[in-house]
Amino acid sequence: MISLNRSSFLSNSGVNGSGINAQRQRRRSPAFVKVVASRSNQDQKGRATSERSGSVLVDSTLKEMKDHTSSSPIVDPESAVGGGVKDVYGEDSATEDQLVTPWTVSVASGYSLLRDPHHNKGLAFAEKERDAHYLRGLLPPTVVSQDLQVKKMMHNIRQYQVPLQKYMAMMDLQEMNERLFYKLLIENVEELLPVVYTPTVGEACQKYGSIFRRPQGLFISLKEKGRILEVLKNWPERSIQVIVVTDGERILGLGDLGCQGMGIPVGKLSLYTALGGVRPSACLPVTIDVGTNNEKLLNDEFYIGLRQRRATGQEYAELLHEFMSAVKQIYGEKVLIQFEDFANHNAFDLLEKYGTTHLVFNDDIQGTASVVLAGLIAAQKLVGGTLADHKFLFLGAGEAGTGIAELIALEMSKQTGAPLEETRKNIWLVDSKGLIVSSRKESLQHFKKPWAHEHEPIKELVDAVKSIKPTVLIGTSGVGRTFTKEVVEAMAAINQKPIILSLSNPTSQSECTAEEAYAWSQGRAIFASGSPFPPVEYGGKVYVPGQANNAYIFPGLGLGLIMSGAIRVHDDMLLAASEALAAEVTQENYDKGLIFPPFANIRNISAHIAANVAAKAYELGLATRLPQPEDLVKYAESCMYSPAYRNYR
Repeated sequence: MISLNRSSFLSNSGVNGSGINAQRQRRRSPAFVKVVASRSNQDQKGRATSERSGSVLVDSTLKEMKDHTSSSPIVDPESAVGGGVKDVYGEDSATEDQLVTPWTVSVASGYSLLRDPHHNKGLAFAEKERDAHYLRGLLPPTVVSQDLQVKKMMHNIRQYQVPLQKYMAMMDLQEMNERLFYKLLIENVEELLPVVYTPTVGEACQKYGSIFRRPQGLFISLKEKGRILEVLKNWPERSIQVIVVTDGERILGLGDLGCQGMGIPVGKLSLYTALGGVRPSACLPVTIDVGTNNEKLLNDEFYIGLRQRRATGQEYAELLHEFMSAVKQIYGEKVLIQFEDFANHNAFDLLEKYGTTHLVFNDDIQGTASVVLAGLIAAQKLVGGTLADHKFLFLGAGEAGTGIAELIALEMSKQTGAPLEETRKNIWLVDSKGLIVSSRKESLQHFKKPWAHEHEPIKELVDAVKSIKPTVLIGTSGVGRTFTKEVVEAMAAINQKPIILSLSNPTSQSECTAEEAYAWSQGRAIFASGSPFPPVEYGGKVYVPGQANNAYIFPGLGLGLIMSGAIRVHDDMLLAASEALAAEVTQENYDKGLIFPPFANIRNISAHIAANVAAKAYELGLATRLPQPEDLVKYAESCMYSPAYRNYR
């Protein structure tokens, strides 16, 4: 067995242009010689190797590697920004025409290489690469380009009529050929975004137990309590920069899906890479499994999670705290932890508890707020005036509703100089019990209390519209078809151009459809939704509905935090992200009634958002990556992961 230190191996194997003898020696080795390289540059004393009858003792090797890992520092101070992680393969420093070494922890033969999604290129392996890496005979003789592979995969995916089949085909590709997956997604983002993200990901989570094939993230359950640090070490990557974590209690508008909520972190992190350019190996999806209260899942023989009712109270809090502490211990101060689809009663508490000690972000509260605020800022070009001239009415007073309301109030306060308490008075919320008013204050949850204003109680939404007379109606209820014909007609009677945002996901839970919004307002509504709707023809005119998709914000926000080395998320960073997104809406978009730019240019949009967020981090003194780059937009673009194939030596 050949045991090599990774750093010395890279320096002697041609990464820096030397090491020809080592390369020749490897090429003369039998196909099944095992090459083991550790992930650390620390002293290798104590690493033992053994040979028995010419075979490799795999168990011994794995034990040695695990022992070494546990005794070596995990946090790497030299981790790179360029997409995210330390340049262990020479990929960040190499130009695209330079050669890199496609070896991971171990390579036994070309057969293993073809099953390594990080380095597999399929039929795109060149003739020399096939010779160098024992691929002869394992592939058909033809050599194709990555572009042709993209064309072929898109052709194949379009053959499927069922969205879930397309989703499964994309997940299979991600597990087979990572770079091809991301190139496909980046180049066809408008077509494939609804496949890998909402609305299809909702159905995927509902059926996750049935379609589950191989793990794509870490499952941390109550069984691992007291051992979470050890579980995190089982993940093969060490330089993690973004974690998306859920406990599955409130998946989109579908409710408690327990362990099967893993589809959400996996999908979100795919977008961090495709849209924000964060390197895939720097991303970690996590599901915290504390049980489920979904009786259908508990009785489903294919359910993959704990078969028990949800843990609550101290038991839940202790597990989450152990997780947050372990993450910080292993990955350091600057790892971004995105909370995703936690129920209201936990989401606000977790954000408040860890917002001052960790780099945390709740996409349901803050991400949704930022993207909606961007749409509202852009909409002023269509209706005139400023945000302070508007009156807002929300259906839904949970994470999304109160999060959006607070960010709108902050932006109005920033624009007018008025106190936050004053700007909140322009914003009204309706929950399941009716309009939130002062007389209900004692019985309200803490996050609803700032929105309890003086007014007589109102039970029905349509009556609230007629009484409050809002210019903007926003739905975050998670309940479909609640913007009825009467509600939309009331908005149209009050406003020449009513702004109607139907934000609940997936499509089945949307408060109204695009067609309904345009038809019931006689084509006058400025409409956007959470999930995509097709263009609508009404009165001889084609209307293109916008999508208030969080994917506009969180990839660019994450990149901005990473490239600045930010240690905390500040509300001003969210405002900066909103303003950057609104600035990307062109006159051509406005002419179509759009208040969000098309996704086709999302990487450029993300770069501008990242630059704005990073600039705010430096301004607030929260950035640690010094000195500040002169051109933050160009720097953001240079940090982005490229899915183009590398040439292997």
